Amino acid sequence: MKKILIIGAGKSSTYLIEYLLKSALEKNREITVADLQLDVALKKINGHAAGKAVELAIDDTDARRRIIANSDLVVSMLPAFLHPLIAKDCLELGKHFFSASYESEDLRRLKEEIASKNLLFLNECGLDPGIDHMSAMRIIDHEKKKGHEITAFKSYTGGVLAPESEDNPWKYKFTWNPRNVVLAGQGMSRFIRNGKYKFIPYHMLFRRLEKVHFDEVGGFDAYPNRDSLTYRKIYGLQDIPTLLRGTLRRTGFCGSWDVFVQLGMTDDTFEMDLPDGFTAREFINAFLPFHASKTIEEKIYELLPSVNAKIMEKIKWLGLLEEIPMSKTKGSPASLLQDLLERKWALQPDDKDMIVMQHLFEVKTPEGLKTITSSLVCKGENQVHTAMAKTVGLPLAMAVDLFLDGTIQSRGLRLPISVEFYNPILNKLEEEGIIFKESTLES
Repeated sequence: MKKILIIGAGKSSTYLIEYLLKSALEKNREITVADLQLDVALKKINGHAAGKAVELAIDDTDARRRIIANSDLVVSMLPAFLHPLIAKDCLELGKHFFSASYESEDLRRLKEEIASKNLLFLNECGLDPGIDHMSAMRIIDHEKKKGHEITAFKSYTGGVLAPESEDNPWKYKFTWNPRNVVLAGQGMSRFIRNGKYKFIPYHMLFRRLEKVHFDEVGGFDAYPNRDSLTYRKIYGLQDIPTLLRGTLRRTGFCGSWDVFVQLGMTDDTFEMDLPDGFTAREFINAFLPFHASKTIEEKIYELLPSVNAKIMEKIKWLGLLEEIPMSKTKGSPASLLQDLLERKWALQPDDKDMIVMQHLFEVKTPEGLKTITSSLVCKGENQVHTAMAKTVGLPLAMAVDLFLDGTIQSRGLRLPISVEFYNPILNKLEEEGIIFKESTLES
């Protein structure tokens, strides 16, 4: 019997656990789900004969190492900063390690030892990173085999609302970790365009946008991710003149979100301690200049000339211009803003989320230049079976399954960017309705 340990039973683990349980009895596998809350883990295995739920506090070193030692393969669904803790245990105890998160510098330091122990440590096998890597590499490798030169590559991903659930002016609700949304883009974004390095500081990020269109679900704005440059090496495109990775939001979202960025309300570097009874209107006013007679609305228009009536409507809809007492008054501006947003951007029982992803390639061929557009649209079913959980959890579950089946035989510290990973995983994703639609335009 092969024993699979899944640590963390949050929203993104739903499809992962269900997929692995589906064939567990047939393949003689035991799936243990460990979480701080035992009832959450029990709910995820749903009484399955091959499932086991365990209560686990991550800082309980003895309990953590004991449960890892009793497993063959560990999947970490914890927050990214905790992966190195689990990975080091796995390395010491000789267990394979899988995650959907970015490969960290801490894990890279373990690279030689991972290889020496003949273990597979697979990271970036979720949605973004994950499906984006695999779907892009399938096209890149295909074009390279033909002797074609890829001269431009742009890749965009967004976790948004399905059109039928866009019932507010922002056309947005939290479909993933709210904190990550509020802090998105902080730092310096970097990419290369027509052979020129480009850097966008945070305060300009939501003003430097690209337009992206999907035939099925319409238009979006895209802002650059923090680091696109490292992907030239990862994708084997070291000399490519244009490479950009970005995040998608509905048209109009970024221009409105920029108000909070410019005012400093997304800052996470200092703590505020506001009086009890402080209101949402007082909170936004705290970031505006003092004036004896001008209203908050007048001050926003004066300070930020880019603000128009539509943007003001979005801010008003959030309740930030109302004298509503804040439920949280201590914390960073970003955390207080997040608390206010969660009141309005919470998914309702009938809401459906949506994942949109698009790759745009320019390829030089003997016949001339061609443009390849590869688009994915995936809609969720409900609050539990979301598109986000599906596209994060299924690739990881499939990688585990294929590895234990022997289809994937790689060892070492790996990303799913070789044909051994992406072909079988993408084929299995298509069986689950996660399908890219491609079009080619010759010029």
